[in-house]
Amino acid sequence: MAMQWSIRTHDTEIIQAIERSTNVSPVVAQILALRGLTNNDQITSFLDLKMTGLRPPQELPGVSQAVEVIYRAITNQKKIFIYGDYDADGMTSTAILFRCLQLLDADVSYFVPNRLNDGYGLSIENLGKLKSRGAELIISVDCGISSVDEVQFARDEGMEIVVTDHHHPGPSLPPANAVVHPAIPGTDYPFTGLCGAGVAFKLAWALCQHHCGSAKLPERYRNFLFGAISLAAIGTVCDVVPLLDENRIIVHHGLNCMRQYSSEGLKHLMRLAKCDNKPKLGSEDIGFSIGPRLNAAGRLGQAQLGVELLTCDSEERGEALANYIDELNKNRDTLERKIIRGANKMIKENHDPEQEPALVLTEPDWHLGVIGIAAGRIASTYHRPTIVISTDPLNNRPGIGSCRTSCGVDLYKALQGCQQHLIKFGGHKAAAGISIDPKNIDAFREDFCEQVIDQVSVNELIPDLEIDAEAFIGHLTIGMMNELEKLAPFGQDNPRPVLCASQVQLAAPAKTMGADGRHLSLQLKQHNSTIRGVAFGKGEWAAELSDTEAFFDFAFRPVINEFRGRRNVEVQLIDFRPSQSPVATT
Repeated sequence: MAMQWSIRTHDTEIIQAIERSTNVSPVVAQILALRGLTNNDQITSFLDLKMTGLRPPQELPGVSQAVEVIYRAITNQKKIFIYGDYDADGMTSTAILFRCLQLLDADVSYFVPNRLNDGYGLSIENLGKLKSRGAELIISVDCGISSVDEVQFARDEGMEIVVTDHHHPGPSLPPANAVVHPAIPGTDYPFTGLCGAGVAFKLAWALCQHHCGSAKLPERYRNFLFGAISLAAIGTVCDVVPLLDENRIIVHHGLNCMRQYSSEGLKHLMRLAKCDNKPKLGSEDIGFSIGPRLNAAGRLGQAQLGVELLTCDSEERGEALANYIDELNKNRDTLERKIIRGANKMIKENHDPEQEPALVLTEPDWHLGVIGIAAGRIASTYHRPTIVISTDPLNNRPGIGSCRTSCGVDLYKALQGCQQHLIKFGGHKAAAGISIDPKNIDAFREDFCEQVIDQVSVNELIPDLEIDAEAFIGHLTIGMMNELEKLAPFGQDNPRPVLCASQVQLAAPAKTMGADGRHLSLQLKQHNSTIRGVAFGKGEWAAELSDTEAFFDFAFRPVINEFRGRRNVEVQLIDFRPSQSPVATT
């Protein structure tokens, strides 16, 4: 689907003022201005990533009450269960609090639902099982904020329960002994974008301070928090929450601490993901290498092993877990490709993505653990909010769907508008899940499309590629990249800058790469400069990029490729088009 390019501009005087006052390069000054960071206080806050920029944990709503409940249970040696979630955010949240309570000599275990059998969040059945195992205190992480009935069940069974979460609160809060959430109605915490692991990290930090009776912690507890912030960084990147404010600090310091303070299991997983020998880890290493492997464990029903890997200090066991989870990731990739092939065939035969505002696709027996990532890929390809639903007609179970958004559509708001067709739903703006009676899918599809149109028109769903600046290939140097890296870590709401180059030729016809030709490799040539370009998942572009005499415009994200000790700038291609007119050289 064609993209609509727009090269962003900003007032030249403001850019020059930023450059003078902050001593950054012109390109960094321009990107800061384009991201609305124009005064010194805003820029200093954005660029200064000191750990002291994290707010005291006691300021997070509900933390003080939670510390009181949890520490009383530790003191009285009550049996504590941490109740997690099966994605990377849930696994890291569980691991943070589990290791924290172990450090504080608590009687603690953890439980993570099986995605394929248990479904998301607190359930009465699983809470009953934990009760039978002696649970006296339940601490939910990355779930529970909407589980009013389930929390009441736990209380009725004589268990205490602390809910920690970051998802949208429902119309009423659960009747827990304490609720920790950055956006509890009636509170005014300045940053509501923390993920589940970020919330768990703040709670663990507060527990350590309470235990030690001081804001300044002894080395043993500081080292624990360095490991915990590494786990929080993984959860933050993988849950696609805004990489702004406290999340930038968490990810920056988490990446710096990851090699030294991680469990043996995570260290082995990093080796398998080829992240162990890089001079510096980036958020993309989490998003594209570490995170997918952890998520594969959850998607294929092995989230418990993911938590064990994150908390395992046995080198032998850690290596075995890492190898197993790496194999799960390969299996996940095979299942994902199968679903996407079937979905693309379905779209081609039964849908018109140019005219339909959203895609709601359903098929019996699509793997429940993989439909979410497939929905994300399809939404990205067709630039439409996409819901992928798996049904099971033989067992007559409800359809289970995963939802991913595109072009600024608020999924949670859209699902609220057609919830009469759903058994239940939950999530947030960018990602959600549904349960639905299969006979209601057609009616739901119609109403969901109406809800999307209420937010944006079909014309607005044409993807708008916002380009931060035009650049010449010869200007893409290591020095320029070092300047751009001052804006890292990159991710949601702080994306890696997008540049474009015009009147570019191919030094040779583009080549596909990868076992099945999914990706593309090419050499771009402009004037007397060349640079390597890659396009992941765009192998089909090869046919259109074979003419070495033609001129093209390319949109891309510049990155540093580090290989065998050498650092080179290359570009990750986003889009291309035939050149319309030449651009003057400078």
